[in-house]
Amino acid sequence: MAEKIFLCRKSEMGDGSMRQVCPRGIDGELAVYRVNGSIYVTDDLCTHGMVALTGGDLEGTTVYCPLHGGAFDICSGKATEKPCTTPLRTYEVVVENDDVYCLYGE
Repeated sequence: MAEKIFLCRKSEMGDGSMRQVCPRGIDGELAVYRVNGSIYVTDDLCTHGMVALTGGDLEGTTVYCPLHGGAFDICSGKATEKPCTTPLRTYEVVVENDDVYCLYGE
């Protein structure tokens, strides 16, 4: 069963921004993105280069890996630029008032 995990406050993020979060109970880091007022959450580790995506660039709903320039769609996790080919894991987002959560687990 999925667990609701607190990530951050929506008001702490400007539009077009991303941040790395390391919530309790999760092995690894997550990336939280705010684009056009919507929140998206993915794993923060590039599936190709093993580097934090939050160190790269965000253009619209595309995040670019800082290592080799590969890219992912943050909405679907789909790899959109080579050398990335393996999709990025995405998470269902729950926003309650100003609090941002993701559903994590099975």
